[in-house]
Amino acid sequence: MFLSWKSRAAPRWRAGDWVEVRSEDAILRSLSSDGTVENMPLMPEMLKFCGRRFRISAIAHKTCDPAHKTGGRKLMNAVHLEGLRCDGAEHGGCQAACLLFWKTDWLKPASEKESAPEPSVQAGLSRQALELTTARTDGAGRRIYSCQATRLVEATQPLQWWDLRQYVLDLTTGNVALRHMLRVLVLSWAAALTRLGFGYRAATGIYDRIHRLLMRRPAPKVQGIIPVGQPTPTADLRLQAGEEIRVKTNAAILSTLNQAGNNRGMWFGDEMVPYCGGTYRVMQRVERIINEVTGEMMQMKSPCITLDGVVCNSVYSRSRLFCPRAITPYWREVWLERVDPRRDGGHAS
Repeated sequence: MFLSWKSRAAPRWRAGDWVEVRSEDAILRSLSSDGTVENMPLMPEMLKFCGRRFRISAIAHKTCDPAHKTGGRKLMNAVHLEGLRCDGAEHGGCQAACLLFWKTDWLKPASEKESAPEPSVQAGLSRQALELTTARTDGAGRRIYSCQATRLVEATQPLQWWDLRQYVLDLTTGNVALRHMLRVLVLSWAAALTRLGFGYRAATGIYDRIHRLLMRRPAPKVQGIIPVGQPTPTADLRLQAGEEIRVKTNAAILSTLNQAGNNRGMWFGDEMVPYCGGTYRVMQRVERIINEVTGEMMQMKSPCITLDGVVCNSVYSRSRLFCPRAITPYWREVWLERVDPRRDGGHAS
């Protein structure tokens, strides 16, 4: 079988199906003593959605692990619901806005008139006990947080990019349309030619031509021109949630990056390039996020920006194509400009 964990049969839901989040009592009774189901934590931030109906945005049969860099990961009995992201209220105000994982134990079909039999459990958990699972203090007095992102590796298993069964599931669950899948796979094969180590210039030219044919735009470029170790430009626009901005062109952003593709330690990736030139609204000004590896809260030396509706689409991400996690990328203000330039204010260094 594709997924080797032994477990009850999960509902045969598809992306687009409507479901209802079970009652708080039912969900709490599904949890083990550490507040998890199959090692996936339920976070207190999720309980406010109990009793409400939502549409499934994707079946979370796989995900990605950029923090530990283990590539693709597979999991079972989980979905993502449209628009439901963690607000960090019980995790020190973390602003990562991660898309939440929902185990199928915590959901029921929206059309279900009466409560389905509750999942069999060995132990339940009170809300107070659940809240205690979110953080601890280590021997050095540091606050260490636990959430779905920090425990993702425990709740998943490695998934090799060449395992074709994942792509079958992408199609049969409704996560990905066949036309889009074929287009992205052709692009990935063309991109692989540029990594073979010979004929790089010719291979790059072929990739760009194929990319223009399939995507109607040039292939993304993310390598800057500033030598590593040299200062990169910065801007302080003081952007706030709700403001309308325009993402600068790919070429303009390249002029702010070093040769490793970074601006003051922040990486600009291929998945961000399709948004270049577009107009969006600021989702939030990000100043603190939890380190997914250590669990510590990180205070950003200079805030970055997230944008409404701007997420990773896993079109260019090697080893994790079609990942449904929809991570929100972080934007330096020097990569953005106000639609109304009269309000701009920035500097470079």
